[in-house]
Amino acid sequence: MVPAGTCLDTVITYIQHFKIRSLAVQLTLTIDGKKYVVDVEVVEGEEVRLPASFPEPTSTIQSKQVVAPAPHPVVVQPPSDGLPDDKVCRSPIAGVVQRVNVQVGQKLQVNDLLVVLEAMKMETNITAHSAGTVKKIMTSPGEAVKSGQALIEFE
Repeated sequence: MVPAGTCLDTVITYIQHFKIRSLAVQLTLTIDGKKYVVDVEVVEGEEVRLPASFPEPTSTIQSKQVVAPAPHPVVVQPPSDGLPDDKVCRSPIAGVVQRVNVQVGQKLQVNDLLVVLEAMKMETNITAHSAGTVKKIMTSPGEAVKSGQALIEFE
């Protein structure tokens, strides 16, 4: 809490003087070298009386033109394994394989659970995006996988 009589009183009076009537105003104050971000709620319809000794508010705004660097083009490289995306299940994230829930030759339906990955202490279920048969399993529990790496190949 900021003690009464500090610059916070002056800021609130300034807001009231200019009749700022938004729901909330966020201010950054520096008091004794420490910066504080304060949300000030303005109550509409409240009569404000300024003290006779209150100076007319002044403000100084300094602007500086900032030139942003040109963005670098993003190059998306296709997977180097040469497998078509409709015949393979790829890892959507980097993580560690916790479980492989299918076997070679197993028939799959859409949304059948294939693999469970762990990333950042969270488990992610990887499911089949189409019906088919498991042709090859290219990962095993405990293996670290990269984003986009092929996990299961379908026939």
